Formats: sequence, structure tokens, C-alpha cells
Amino acid sequence: MHSPMEQFEIKRLLHLNLFGIDASFTNSSTWMVIAVILATAVFVWGMRQRALVPGRLQSVAELGYEFVAGMVRDNVGDGGKKYFPFILTLFIFILFCNVLGMVPYSFTPTSHIVVTFAMAAFVFVGVTIIGFARHGMHFLSLFVPKGVPFALLLLLVPIEIISYFIRPFSLSIRLFANMLAGHTMLKVFGGFVVMLGIIGGWAPLAFIVVFTGLELLIAFLQAYVFAILTCLYLNDAVHLHH
Repeated sequence: MHSPMEQFEIKRLLHLNLFGIDASFTNSSTWMVIAVILATAVFVWGMRQRALVPGRLQSVAELGYEFVAGMVRDNVGDGGKKYFPFILTLFIFILFCNVLGMVPYSFTPTSHIVVTFAMAAFVFVGVTIIGFARHGMHFLSLFVPKGVPFALLLLLVPIEIISYFIRPFSLSIRLFANMLAGHTMLKVFGGFVVMLGIIGGWAPLAFIVVFTGLELLIAFLQAYVFAILTCLYLNDAVHLHH
């Protein structure tokens, strides 16, 4: 019986070495490229006619666009419009990576911390740059709660700073852990079905069917959580609200 962790193994498909750095093209890279191609196809192909009465693919593209646009508008306001393309790209990329991971014999790039942390670190650095670009050194007032006695500031300011710098870790671990745990659980119960056979395996099989539906929901929710937290971080940088 194969280990349930084998599905997360990184495999080199094309060996590349650039200036002493291993830049090999892997199965993870492959599925990220597939996610980008499919996501681009849905939006480009779906909106090619721009019909007044949209077809199925155009409806999906418009629904995704409006969903993210509403998210940015509600959480960042008018100041967040210029960042909408980035939030849309981030949400759609994570969603497609998560959903494609449900396809048999596929690979889930978001089940690896190196992928999720790279995205979270990019968001963190980008938001910090935006904050300083818009507010200068006044951006540091984000760490100083208003209306708090000076004595408490000695305690709260370090806490605020730590909570700010822990954002990329919490953002990346949440996505990675959910994808890893869910796919591991499916693999484990799939092994039970094989071990118990048709007669005894009906119970774990029924669980797999139900849990697959739940995993699809989690795939969407994790993309949504990642995107909406990015919006909230952008709101801090744009409006300097506390």
C-alpha cells in the first residue's frame, strides 16, 4: 500500500541548473502552468463575444470577476481599484490550483509551504511597500493603537509588530495545511476501500464521496480567505485604519 504522502512528492521533469541554483521544472511547476493556462482560457475564451445574454463560460467569467470586484470594493474601497487585477489573479490562481488538485493523478501545488509562502511573502512585501509609499514613516503609526494609555503601549506596540510580521506565516500555513490535510485524508480512506474490498469498503467509499464535496468547498474557501485577507492587509496600507 502506497504512503498517503507520496502524492506530495516533488519530481523533476526537466533538470535545469542556473548559476548553481536548481531551477528544474517539476510536476508542481507543470500543474501551476496548467492552472494559469486554464484560468486564462476561461476568461479569454469566455469573454470573446461579450454577449448581452451570456453563455455558460461567460457567466462563469463574469461571476468570478464580479465576486472579486465586490470583495475589493467592500474591504478596500475606491482606493483598492488599482489593485483589483492582482487580487483577481491571486484568487483565480489559488482556486484553480486547489480544484485541479482534486483531479485523479494530478498534483496540488498549494499543498507545499514553499508555494504558499512565496505568495504570502509577495503580498506582505507588496503591502508594506504600498504603505510606506502612500504614508511615509507615518505608516508606522499602524503599530500604535489610538486612545491607549502610554503604559499599555509598551506592551501593545511589540504585540502589534509581531502580529504584523507573522502575517505571511499565518497566511501561507493556513492554505498549505488545509490542502495537505484534506488530500491526505482522501488518500487514507481510498486505501481503506482497496483493503476492505467491495463488501467492506462501502463505508469509507461513502465517506470519500461526501468528503470530496467538502474538499471542493474548502478549495474555494481557502482561495477566498487568502484573497480577502490580502484585501484587509491592503486596506491597512491604503487607509491606515487600525
